Amino acid sequence: MRVASYNVENLFDRAKALNLPTWADGRVVLERHARLNELFNEPTYTPAIKAEILDLLGKLGLLGRDDGGEFAILRQNRGRLLTRHNDGTVTIVAGGRIDWVGWVDLKKEPVNELATQHTAMVIRDINAQILGVVEAENRVSLRDFSKILLTQVSGAPYRQVMVIDGNDERGIDVGIMTATGYEIVGIRSHVDDDDGQGPVYSRDCPEFTVITPSGDEVVMLVNHFKSKGYGTQSDSDKRRRRQAAWTATIYERLIADGHPNVVVVGDLNDTPDEPGDPPGPLAPLLVDTDLRDVTTHPTFTPDPNGRPGTYGNGTKSQKIDYVLLSPSLFNKVTGGGIFRLGVWGGVNGTLFPHYPTMTRKVEQGSDHAAIFADINL
Repeated sequence: MRVASYNVENLFDRAKALNLPTWADGRVVLERHARLNELFNEPTYTPAIKAEILDLLGKLGLLGRDDGGEFAILRQNRGRLLTRHNDGTVTIVAGGRIDWVGWVDLKKEPVNELATQHTAMVIRDINAQILGVVEAENRVSLRDFSKILLTQVSGAPYRQVMVIDGNDERGIDVGIMTATGYEIVGIRSHVDDDDGQGPVYSRDCPEFTVITPSGDEVVMLVNHFKSKGYGTQSDSDKRRRRQAAWTATIYERLIADGHPNVVVVGDLNDTPDEPGDPPGPLAPLLVDTDLRDVTTHPTFTPDPNGRPGTYGNGTKSQKIDYVLLSPSLFNKVTGGGIFRLGVWGGVNGTLFPHYPTMTRKVEQGSDHAAIFADINL
């Protein structure tokens, strides 16, 4: 059985701000989008809040028209947030959240067609029986991708596809695809889990219980922790630490309840601690539990160029995608690896081999490599 994790970075449509050449290019848009929606939820719009709302709407190009921004759109579904006057001035007329229903959405655009094809080629070539998918826009898109795109590249469509809408307004969710004979028999969402400091997960940490052809049960926890893309580093680190600690609690509960075969996969958006380092955000999961990273198994195939990372150029500081295994599964590992053929690699795409049909960075399947573990159950 092969279990894998792959951040597909959306399949057909993606927020325009996320499709820019670098994270830095889109970061300011994402921060303004998040801050506006935070302000909209205030019960009372004070003069200071109204001034900040107008300032941010202006920076997003939304003062003149609801759809006037290049990257964002203002949705006023019921009631009104603002009035636009003939002299060009704009006034916030809502007194608080109760006076209107609406938000700011990120505009989307189609993903490059060749990029989608290369995403399918990666999934075809890793040929995982259980695949944790990160940054899928919704279940229907992932299902259609499996049926249409995998068939077009001579791959086998997956028997079951499941995505649960999470907490991210940008439409980047986590899900699972399973091959014939690997049946999803249980689903439990943690989208509303609250640790006393607020919602834990940026997306979700769904539990998918899968029965294998041999009758064994495997529980998959699919994750996408808080990114480093926007917000302060200290806030992002704190959120990831909370997410790691909560995921560890879910894992320990599963083990205590008699589920020995547990896999935690996904984009955890941080690196493991080095010996001697102070505990990092992922320590509650990587250090304080008995979960084992498949890359530490003696049968795992190391990168031939000494690049342990899974993101971008594969450097040590870019190791952010994981397959973590409970001891009962780790002891049955027969191999594993990082699959990079869908990643461009460097400015000119020369750091490592990629598909010959990839001639530009925009055509890469993802800027994340897939990571997998082979397990003899």
